[in-house]
Amino acid sequence: MRTNTKKLEAMKINNIRNTEIKNQTVITEFVLVGLTDSFALQTLLFGVFVVLYAMALAGNFLLILTIWRCRKLHTPMYFLLINLSLVNVFSISITTPKLIQTLLAHQKTISFYGCITQVYLFIWALGTELLLLSFMAFDRYAAICHPLQYTIIMRKEVCIVIATGVWVAGMVNSTVHAGLMLQLSFCSSNIINHFFCDVPPLLKLSCSDTSLNETMAFVADVFFGIGSCGLTLTSYCFILRAILQIRSTEGKKKAFSTCSSHLIVVSFYFSAIIYTYIRPTSVYSLDNNKLVSLLYSVMTPVVNPIIYSLRNKEVKEALKTLTGRGRLLQRTEN
Repeated sequence: MRTNTKKLEAMKINNIRNTEIKNQTVITEFVLVGLTDSFALQTLLFGVFVVLYAMALAGNFLLILTIWRCRKLHTPMYFLLINLSLVNVFSISITTPKLIQTLLAHQKTISFYGCITQVYLFIWALGTELLLLSFMAFDRYAAICHPLQYTIIMRKEVCIVIATGVWVAGMVNSTVHAGLMLQLSFCSSNIINHFFCDVPPLLKLSCSDTSLNETMAFVADVFFGIGSCGLTLTSYCFILRAILQIRSTEGKKKAFSTCSSHLIVVSFYFSAIIYTYIRPTSVYSLDNNKLVSLLYSVMTPVVNPIIYSLRNKEVKEALKTLTGRGRLLQRTEN
C-alpha cells in the first residue's frame, strides 16, 4: 500500500511539472509597445526623432572636433567633456535608431538577445555618464577651490585614470545586470511597455524570482546614483562657499560661469534618473517612465553640446575659429 501511495504521489508531481512545462512558452522575442498607437502621430514622431538624432550626432561630434583642433581647449575639463560627448553619442545610438525603426516600419519586435544587448549597452552608457558628471563637478571644485594646485590635482595621468575608470565601472555594472537578466525566465507575456529594453519593465515580465536582480539594482542605485549625486552636491557646496568668499562681483560672475553649464546639465540629468530608478516600486508607473526616459536617453545628448557651446566663451571662440578656417579653405579652393 505504501509503495502504491508513493507511486501515485510521484505521478502527481510529474503531472504537475509536465503541465507547468507545457504552460511555459519559451520567449524568443519581445514586443515594444512604443510611445503611441496612432499612425498619424507615429509619422510625426518619426520626423521629430530623426531630426533629434541627427542634431545629437552633429552637435557632439562638432564639439569633439572643436576641442581636438583647438590647443587652448586641451585641459582636463574639456578632456572630460570629450568623454561626455562620446557617451552621449553612444547612449542615443542605443535607443533612438530602434525607436525610429518602429515608428517607420511599425515593426515593434526585438529578439531576446537583442533586447538583453540593448539592456547591457544602455546601462553601460547610463553608469558611465553618471560617474563622468560627478568627476566633472570635482574638476570644477579643484579649479575654483584649489586653483594653485589644480594642475597637480588634475594632471594628465589622473584624467586618463578617471576616464578609463568610469568606462570600466560602467561596463562591469552593465555586465552584472545583463548576466543576471539572462538567468531569468520569461514565460507569460512578451509585451514590453516601453520604447526600448530597460531593466524595470523586463523584471515585471519575468515569471522567476527577481530578488537578486532587485538587490543588485539597489546596490547600483546607491553607488552610481546616490554616490555620484552625493559627490556632485558636495563639490558644488564647496564651490558655492568659495564663490561667496570672493569680494568682487566680476570675480563671482567669472567663477560661476565656469561651472554654470555643468550645473544645468547635472540638474537636468540627475532629476530624470532619480525619478526613474531611485524611487519606491509602489509608485512606479511604466507610462510615466517612458516620457521621463526620453529626457535622459534622447533629449540630454541633444541638449548637452548646445549648453556647453552657447554658455562657454572659449568653446564659442574655438567654433568661430574652426568655421572661419573652413570658409577660408573654401575661398582658397574657389
